[in-house]
Amino acid sequence: MRIVFAGTPEPAVPSLRRLIDSGRHEVVAVVTRPDAVAGRGRKIMRSPVGQVADEHGIPVLTPAKPSDPEFVAALTELAPDCCPVVAYGALLPQHVLDIPKHGWINLHFSLLPAWRGAAPVQAAIAAGDEMTGATTFLIEAGLDTGPMYGLMTEPINRTDTAGDLLGRLAEAGAVLLEKTLDGVEDGELRAVPQSHDGVSYAPKVTVEGGRISFGMPALQIQRHIRAVTPAPGAWTEVNGIRLKLGPVEMVEETLPEHEIEVRKSGVYVGTSTTAVRLGQVQPPGKKMMNALDWARGARLAPGTVTA
Repeated sequence: MRIVFAGTPEPAVPSLRRLIDSGRHEVVAVVTRPDAVAGRGRKIMRSPVGQVADEHGIPVLTPAKPSDPEFVAALTELAPDCCPVVAYGALLPQHVLDIPKHGWINLHFSLLPAWRGAAPVQAAIAAGDEMTGATTFLIEAGLDTGPMYGLMTEPINRTDTAGDLLGRLAEAGAVLLEKTLDGVEDGELRAVPQSHDGVSYAPKVTVEGGRISFGMPALQIQRHIRAVTPAPGAWTEVNGIRLKLGPVEMVEETLPEHEIEVRKSGVYVGTSTTAVRLGQVQPPGKKMMNALDWARGARLAPGTVTA
């Protein structure tokens, strides 16, 4: 099939690479979000998907909005049979959805109808789900509500961060997406409606959403940190300074809520249940470091608490 691939961040790259290398489908163009400021140098950067397209000499379309007339005209002229989508990051109007013969087929990193929305992996970890996966479905006007083609499952390990889990889903999901396109082209796959039971939503996680309150139970804190690692990142405030947090370990003893205790064995913080031991932390302007090294340098007074 002639395909136009739509995607933006790194988790979409395995799918694009697999389709380029498939030998069966022709990627005639890529649609991605416009170049944006990124990295410590705050330079204007092409998206990861756009960079892969550039490497292979594939035309790149970067509309500010998918409804832009110039983009609609360009896509119509390309005449794709299908438009596979992986984390593109923009809503598609109906007249754009209608352009390809086989529609726009999305690879979504959850077992739909669970965790529809922008952050399904983060939501699954934060909720304590033991299993997740990926689903291919035909995009329609609703939010991730379209009929499904296929799915694959993936267990969530107790130490998985969102980055760990998303990395595995991106690789396995790329295989699912390719098989879905093969089946659609061969006429062997038919989309089936999603169930109306078990619907849940996963909105985008903001920087503020990464703030950790040590007044919550330890298990909830541990899951919350894993869910927002590496992005947007977990953080708290100590003595008025923002401190980025890596994953923590739950311990059996208790401490007063929010109170930090520095010992030879590590840095502990009290929660509403048992304490947690901090792992890696990152003070402003520095790299991630062992929490004990940070605490020694910060010279925390006894009874110091998190905000």
